[in-house]
Amino acid sequence: MSASAIDLAIVGGGLAGGLTALAVHRKYPELDVALIEAGDSYGGNHRWSWFESDCGPKGDALLGSFEAKRWTGGNEVRFPRHKRRLSADYRSLDSRDFDAGLRRCLPQSALHLNARVTALAPDKVTLADGRSIAARRILDCRDAAPSPHLTGGWQVFLGQHRRMDAPHGVTRPVIMDATVDQIGGYRFLYLLPLSETDLFLEDTYYQDRAELDAPALRERIESYCAERGWQGDLVHEETGLLPVITGGDFDAHREALEQPGIALAGARGGFVHPLTSYTVPIAVRTALAVADAVGGMDGPDLAGFVAARARDHWRSTGYYRLLGKMLFDAADPSERYRIFERFYTLPEPLIERFYAAKSSPLDKLRILSGKPPVPIRSAVAALLGKGAPLVQGDKS
Repeated sequence: MSASAIDLAIVGGGLAGGLTALAVHRKYPELDVALIEAGDSYGGNHRWSWFESDCGPKGDALLGSFEAKRWTGGNEVRFPRHKRRLSADYRSLDSRDFDAGLRRCLPQSALHLNARVTALAPDKVTLADGRSIAARRILDCRDAAPSPHLTGGWQVFLGQHRRMDAPHGVTRPVIMDATVDQIGGYRFLYLLPLSETDLFLEDTYYQDRAELDAPALRERIESYCAERGWQGDLVHEETGLLPVITGGDFDAHREALEQPGIALAGARGGFVHPLTSYTVPIAVRTALAVADAVGGMDGPDLAGFVAARARDHWRSTGYYRLLGKMLFDAADPSERYRIFERFYTLPEPLIERFYAAKSSPLDKLRILSGKPPVPIRSAVAALLGKGAPLVQGDKS
């Protein structure tokens, strides 16, 4: 190992990689860390949100490094048969503010942008321009890729930040407005009031295929705004295709991506909420765990530590994959909203624990008790079925 090798190279500057770099730097400021990102900014083009109670004091301190939007006064959901206001306060972080926070909090030597990686070895990261970065430990947090070893469906969305000509009247986050037409799967609008006139609207679908018709979604958002008398200008837009994991061979999935001596984390390593794709609490917990462990581990030890956490996470989130199978394989696409409509009649603490992937045994029993929102025969068939491979465009 070269004497000039850095202590930790993190490949991939998205949410998982950026939070881990920051957590390690905060705990061990003397360590040399490199946060290596192929793009020209950290975080890509995303918005991440979470409930105030999700991350605990240490997680809140980590996230406090960023200029996140905060709402008090709770949040609400809207379904055809009922609407509900919940008391939990909400937080949201734009990737541009994530990028600014990392640039502000990490040393200049840690920032490696426009650095596309072509090869990883246990002690070296090779870049497309021919340079290499020697490192004692490497953490691979690059984006998740479609996997033939996992099954499920897709969460597809297009989000727009719009600046209205007059106050829009939305006073708190609307987590789901499912009173809209159900097209191709479970559809809802997600609303975040960024100011009296600025509004973030996201048109979201739980659908079978990884297909995003951006012009159609733009037109539907335009119609949603017109129905409410909202007029204004587009400030920013983002899109997403996220896997909703319902099953599969997790060991085979990891084996196809892992390299000996290199830790595999983030969504690529399976650290996601399999049903909601809600990542902030999981990314925070993983970042803090890596920061606590990294000081006493070499590269292979760190790889084994993260792999063990990934397997534990897979086992502990099996219940959410079961619910995902019910959603995709038991419910008619136009009726999928009924599953969430029923879910939002349950006690609020249960709902918060669900999103944070911390459901108790009693929570799990409560969610499945009572009259099921899908036919029993379809539910049984779904649970016995294999599911569709998570490969883009393939639902065969």
